[in-house]
Amino acid sequence: MNPPRQLLRRMFDAAVAAAQPALCLPPHLPPAPKGRTLVIGAGKASAEMARALEQHWSGPLQGLVVTRYGYSVPCQRIEIVEAAHPVPDQAGMDAARRIRAMVEGLTADDLVICLISGGGSSLLVLPDESLTLADKQAINTALLRSGATIAEMNCVRRHLSAIKGGRLAAACHPARVVTLLISDVPGDDPADIASGPTCADRSTCADALAILRRYGIAVAPHIVALLESGAGETVKPGDPRLAGSEIRMIATPQMALEAAAGVARAAGVTPYILGDSIEGEARDVGIVMAGIARQVAARGQPFPAPCVLLSGGETTVTVRGNGRGGRNVEFLLSLGVALNGAPAIHAIACDTDGVDGQEEIAGALLGPDTLERAWSQGIKPRDALANNDGHGFFQALGDSVICGPTLTNVNDFRAILIDAVSPPPSEV
Repeated sequence: MNPPRQLLRRMFDAAVAAAQPALCLPPHLPPAPKGRTLVIGAGKASAEMARALEQHWSGPLQGLVVTRYGYSVPCQRIEIVEAAHPVPDQAGMDAARRIRAMVEGLTADDLVICLISGGGSSLLVLPDESLTLADKQAINTALLRSGATIAEMNCVRRHLSAIKGGRLAAACHPARVVTLLISDVPGDDPADIASGPTCADRSTCADALAILRRYGIAVAPHIVALLESGAGETVKPGDPRLAGSEIRMIATPQMALEAAAGVARAAGVTPYILGDSIEGEARDVGIVMAGIARQVAARGQPFPAPCVLLSGGETTVTVRGNGRGGRNVEFLLSLGVALNGAPAIHAIACDTDGVDGQEEIAGALLGPDTLERAWSQGIKPRDALANNDGHGFFQALGDSVICGPTLTNVNDFRAILIDAVSPPPSEV
């Protein structure tokens, strides 16, 4: 078997490569229309999606997509705008306003290709007319720190928006709309990817208000009034304006996990995919995964070693300390603390977009010697975990994974490699 760290990194790289737009987008392109072709979109992968589309589209087209700062790529016919993530900024709002204006006055002969990937909720920001950008920034920041799931966060975002929750597709009517999606959410629900700008939404203003109250997120009275009145309601299933709208899922977390599994098999390690939509507090998921890994290593249950446990999804971090957060490093640090140096167990946890939380760091690697190396430097792992400072912990050890913008986003990638079976404890 390859050295554990090297094999884990190869699996992560394979997961990212499987979701590259150049590979997964071309087979899903629709035929050219009689009229105009307009390309719009938002997300961390949207610029790379636009480039892949241009390279495989022979007819005329024009458009605009908005991506994260540092994620732009050169395009000839589609304008690329960069904006802030995960907290929106003026550039994102200006781009969203321009996109909304571009789709006005289309006809039934026209085609809109909408390129959507994770990150679009922050990048495609156009507040309800009763709200300001500052309102959206404050709510986004509070949601990110609250421990709410991505589905809950996006429910709130949809009902405070003038462009999400199906509103963008409705504005394109009567043109045909084909949305190409790269999923970064558990369950691959189109309504939750970038808060569903072209998807009908079953959730309600009452649901959004309940989420704010559930997590104790205080908002201004005019925001409460918007939700209580129902004035922020989204476009619902069956709306005739969405009759010409089609959703095509082109890349998913499951596809990425299967690519990583292929790398493991080629190395002689049996992969087991535990799930592509695991949620919950990152530190709690770490504890559970540590228990499973220990059982594999000690007893060969439920799987014999050598094996690798693969999982995806999107955990959450309720920030209570003053560390730098990051759900992947929080998971990994919790896993390490729970394993307490157990031999033969190595792990990697990274975000496939190359950014864990608000850091330009994808995640980190963990080995049986991680805690010992930390203690030798005077670093206390449990204190770092309590302070939500996984990034600081792994950076100090030189175990961060830094890959730069990956130009795609299929959520979190976790792999726990058990490379030998330890004898079980003696029975008394």
